[in-house]
Amino acid sequence: MTTPEAEQPDAPRPEARLEQAVRAAEQALIEYEIAVETFRVEVENFSRLHEQRLGPLYLRLEELDAEIAEATAARTGDPEDVRRAAEARANVLPIPGVEELMHGWMDGHGLYPEAAAMLTGQAVRPPERVRPSEEARKLYRDLARKAHPDLAQEEDERTRREEFLTRVNAAYARGDETLLKELAEEWAAGPVPPERRPSPAEELYARLEWLSQRKELLNLVACELEDGAIAGMLRLAPDDPDALLEEIADKLRADITRREEELAALLAQD
Repeated sequence: MTTPEAEQPDAPRPEARLEQAVRAAEQALIEYEIAVETFRVEVENFSRLHEQRLGPLYLRLEELDAEIAEATAARTGDPEDVRRAAEARANVLPIPGVEELMHGWMDGHGLYPEAAAMLTGQAVRPPERVRPSEEARKLYRDLARKAHPDLAQEEDERTRREEFLTRVNAAYARGDETLLKELAEEWAAGPVPPERRPSPAEELYARLEWLSQRKELLNLVACELEDGAIAGMLRLAPDDPDALLEEIADKLRADITRREEELAALLAQD
């Protein structure tokens, strides 16, 4: 004979509902990623088609504009027309050897000091030699004695000491007294104790937080795609983007024809 307690089903685990929420969030994120990636591919493909089909037409228009400006300048001799012609031609010509010219001259922060000195006619100053202070020397010697890897009995401890001493050596090489003091305090505090393994509920909450952050990142990607010029063109013809490209190409060809006629009329006046 069974007791009433035995007939009752097992009580659900406290984190069961949390697990369900995590699984639902994972599935929703997967679907959202698929949608964003699909849209990204569509935008990139349309961008390539736009460049392949319309790029040569835009280049032809720019070339005709330059030739028209040059023909006008040659006919009038007006300094303003000459300036416009040079500007139009500069827009067509590629800039030669940019990477070769800039290599070794600048980084993301601007010109290197040597390059700036050369451009301004100043003498290039050699780097200053760092001479650590007496306090830095004392800190270094103390740390080197205390943290030397040969004092370790176990391999893990030896590795920890080697990594720490590498940081100490780098700080001393720069004469960074402040960092050496911080390293001394770090060594005095001892190794960081191993982290406590999170509970199942904590892991689930952490997973939910990660999923939320991932969704925010995807939102940024989607917004950037939506705000782009290519996406704006796609919205004009979501069902037939190829037709939109052909419509734009027809207008560009008509512009090219008009430019060619204008250029021919100018040249015929010579």
